[in-house]
Amino acid sequence: MRAVIQRVSRARVRVDGQTTGEIGQGLLILLGVGQGDTPREADYLVDKIINLRIFEDAGGKMNLSLLETGGQLMVISQFTLYADCRKGRRPSFTDAAPPGEAQKLYDYFLGAARNRGLQVATGIFQALMEVELVNFGPVTILLDSSKNF
Repeated sequence: MRAVIQRVSRARVRVDGQTTGEIGQGLLILLGVGQGDTPREADYLVDKIINLRIFEDAGGKMNLSLLETGGQLMVISQFTLYADCRKGRRPSFTDAAPPGEAQKLYDYFLGAARNRGLQVATGIFQALMEVELVNFGPVTILLDSSKNF
């Protein structure tokens, strides 16, 4: 699994002009599910994400986690995180999990985050979405459950 983590002061996702999810201060996660991913990878990423110390403490140092700040979480499915652009000009998505598999792990990820007491907003799996965000910092971090980066 791969995640793009953005620290936000606010974020919103819309589908067909309707808001399906909205958060204030917290993290916007773009989540991609790869071939062969399992709940183990999802649990690893949930724990890593919610415990990353990327929020500022009273001294202005990035020293607090999402859990410690009481921030919110928005998770958007994004298979394009598995785009392979090394050959030609059209990305290949063969490393992305098939939609049925991906949705099961996406839903598992959401449940795992909610089970840890987080408020989680989402878009709609496989929908054409408009995602608005204010990246605070800016802070953007890439995570890969295979620890490739």
